[in-house]
Amino acid sequence: MHKNILIIGASTGIGFEMTKLFALNKENTVIAISRNSESITDFENLDNVISKNIDLASLSLKTDLEQFLNSFPTIDYVVFNAGKLINKPFLELTEQEILASYNINVLSAFSVFQVVLPKMKNPNSHVVTISSMGAFQGSVKFSGLSSYSSSKAALTNLTEMLAEEFKDSNVKFNCLCLGAAQTKMLEQAFPGYQAPVSAEKMAEYIVDFTLKAHQWLNGKIIPVSLSTP
Repeated sequence: MHKNILIIGASTGIGFEMTKLFALNKENTVIAISRNSESITDFENLDNVISKNIDLASLSLKTDLEQFLNSFPTIDYVVFNAGKLINKPFLELTEQEILASYNINVLSAFSVFQVVLPKMKNPNSHVVTISSMGAFQGSVKFSGLSSYSSSKAALTNLTEMLAEEFKDSNVKFNCLCLGAAQTKMLEQAFPGYQAPVSAEKMAEYIVDFTLKAHQWLNGKIIPVSLSTP
């Protein structure tokens, strides 16, 4: 059965791998949103991937999304994978850097979901937000990641709030707090650290979770980690 799958943050790392995995099922249409205009050319050889460069920090985000998604009357699955990491001591953070983290990591999610949720009409629709172990209550925290981890924590709470507000709808909401996977963002946060999980393997888990977990879970914040970090 045909499904429309929207991925926010599809340009690199886990988002890039997820896009390719979802596209293996030729009945799917994968809608890949990326801030990186160069990376979306990598999907040109995938017939069932429709990619678009949209700035998630733009004041026109909702309008841009509405225009682009106008040709899709329904969306079945959403993976909100966007992430902006600032690795800097707290007292050195500028207002611009803090706002950059929050704009991408949580505020853009409000705009995305306000546009997309009215399109999620089919039974068993599922929204998966991708957060971080640094945002998971009681987890080990690391210096320099205050803007990133706190903004991702806001995303986890937003997921719980949406699950409650839409509990009588067709849509389920769950959040995955990811531990270390080998990506450019991990290298930025922990230079030289080798993760026990590749971006490809983490993407496999998220794809399977997105397609199946809504049958049993709603409003859950789930840690997915083999190591610290």
